[in-house]
Amino acid sequence: MLHSSSQKLPVAVLLAASIIWGLSWLPLKFIHQQGIDGVPLVLVSHSLMALLVLIAKPSWSQLYAYRGWLLGIGIAGGVAITSFTYALMHGDVIRVMVLFYLVPVWGVLGGWIFLREHTGALRWLGVLLALGGAYLILGGSAIFTQSPSWIDMIALLAGIAFAANNLLFRGVDKVGLATKLSAMFVGCALLALVLLVLGVQQFPTDVGYLPWGWVILYSVTFLLAANIGSQWSVSLLEAGKSSVIMIMELVAAVVSAMFVAGESLAPLEWVGCVLIVSAALLEAYRPPAALAPM
Repeated sequence: MLHSSSQKLPVAVLLAASIIWGLSWLPLKFIHQQGIDGVPLVLVSHSLMALLVLIAKPSWSQLYAYRGWLLGIGIAGGVAITSFTYALMHGDVIRVMVLFYLVPVWGVLGGWIFLREHTGALRWLGVLLALGGAYLILGGSAIFTQSPSWIDMIALLAGIAFAANNLLFRGVDKVGLATKLSAMFVGCALLALVLLVLGVQQFPTDVGYLPWGWVILYSVTFLLAANIGSQWSVSLLEAGKSSVIMIMELVAAVVSAMFVAGESLAPLEWVGCVLIVSAALLEAYRPPAALAPM
């Protein structure tokens, strides 16, 4: 980790990357209006980013030595990004982002189960707060009489997969950033290709060149900057500090969706949102988790 005097740049980069992630729904909705859906977008954008990262020469020896971990990063990252993209394109931005922000819950559970991290009472309180918030957002007692929407489930899946991806990134901290990003981007592109072959969505052939130009611009600006900025800065900052800064992603999404798209939440849904943000803050300010003895 860097000393506090050297953390100004990583803090600024992470803040900018988090805001970019929070505003990513704007280009996604726009591109969807141009006739390009989530899976084709992920295929083209992440194929392009994979090529750009490969130019940075990832370590082929690390790719082979840690192939199991990197395969997991490719799968988890692919599921997370594809699900997140689809949910934002088709769902209510605030609702999708809040449900996605259950990531601390899955991070605590995953760290406890797979990394054998010590989980104290404060962390379990955060889990309960977040689950209570999700319960309210998904309809409270109505969840027992009617199924949550398909978009809600995809947003939850995106959060679970993203937490798994974070755990895998932490599990191979000796592997360089370019190597891990290349595995994630290739995994995203391959998953999107499989979904297209299976007919989950169709590749648009009648949208013209301009919409694909927007996709390329989105890929090399929003996506590339957000991915590299967030992963680089998180690797240099304390986990608690980075978690607090990353809450700006949710704040940027909620504020922009309210003012630009005119979205809102019901009172109980706002309570659920507060509970989930409180859980994220508890997770952010916790002491570093110790690993349980093997």
